[in-house]
Amino acid sequence: MKKSSATSVNRRNEIIAAAIEVFAEQGYYRATTAQVAERAEISQPYVFRFFSTKEKLLVEALEASWNRIIEAFQGVAASAPDEEMEQQLIDAYSDIMNAHRNEIILQMQAQTIQEPAIAEVMQRRFREIHEMVYQAFQKAGIERPLERTMLFLARGMLCNISLSLNLPELMKAEE
Repeated sequence: MKKSSATSVNRRNEIIAAAIEVFAEQGYYRATTAQVAERAEISQPYVFRFFSTKEKLLVEALEASWNRIIEAFQGVAASAPDEEMEQQLIDAYSDIMNAHRNEIILQMQAQTIQEPAIAEVMQRRFREIHEMVYQAFQKAGIERPLERTMLFLARGMLCNISLSLNLPELMKAEE
């Protein structure tokens, strides 16, 4: 890869990272590309060099956040012993929540945005996660894999709410 091409990829990734932070903090509708540019320490026109609209920037930010989860789940599905599959998926998601809080907040906000491109990303990626977890549970021989998948995803949503509202007590389980 040429140096200028590598620099462009790095800049693009820096813009996406800045967008995730700004969108999570301000909300998509209140956030501006000027704020994203300032966070990325670049000019606003440079943001538009990579992303022609704020919506396209949000779509890419969402894709990046979903890719992190999917890659983590793929790793677990490929390597976890059957009896540890569910717990390792839970642990992988918990690690992402702790290390990438803004990505989770961004996804939660995006669930309420009705623009077709954003809704499509959210629907497609939720379906992908659902199918991946379901297949992993089936392969691991987990009883009632469809129901367990639903409960796994519901637990994830509760984790998200707990994170966004700073209510860790929602996640307490009996020992």
